[in-house]
Amino acid sequence: MMRAALLSLGVVLHAGALPAAELPEGDPQAGRKQAGSCRTCHGIDGFATIPIAPHIGGEPASYIEHQLTAFREGTREHEMMSVVAKSLDDQKIANLAAWFANHDVTTTLTRDEAQAPEACVACHGVDGISQLEDAPNLAGETTIYIDTQLKAFRNGKRTHEIMSEIAADMSDDEIRAAAEWYASVKIAISAKGG
Repeated sequence: MMRAALLSLGVVLHAGALPAAELPEGDPQAGRKQAGSCRTCHGIDGFATIPIAPHIGGEPASYIEHQLTAFREGTREHEMMSVVAKSLDDQKIANLAAWFANHDVTTTLTRDEAQAPEACVACHGVDGISQLEDAPNLAGETTIYIDTQLKAFRNGKRTHEIMSEIAADMSDDEIRAAAEWYASVKIAISAKGG
């Protein structure tokens, strides 16, 4: 019953999702050139090279645009990303979003699908591939990254109208179980057509 309620929530959220900020159309090739400054943490194709950075290849462009704009404007803070995003104008954000969104993510489950975290699947999918434009992929993220983000939502360091409420009710064990589930999903990221 909870799964059905959460699935309904995902459908309602998707239908009522707010449009992304009006940014210019992004150029994936210009974004690839700009992504050189992202490669140390996120990799040139968006496959993170350090455990505290998320994989961003294959994320919806609107999600990447929203996050980079939030870092630039200070509504989301991170010691590195806040500094990096300050130098990004709207066109650069659109280009980076176009580049990273222009990737395919292939997933392989390594555990029984019935073990998927029920509170997460309506928005993030059983395999960790986003079901909504403004929800990130969680497939293959490290346990430490997901654990840290869920706790940030729970304690108010990070806010989101849905995630803050969901995380507020999660115990440390539930957070760890969700993090371990999505960390167990094997992923491959490749440029579309490449």
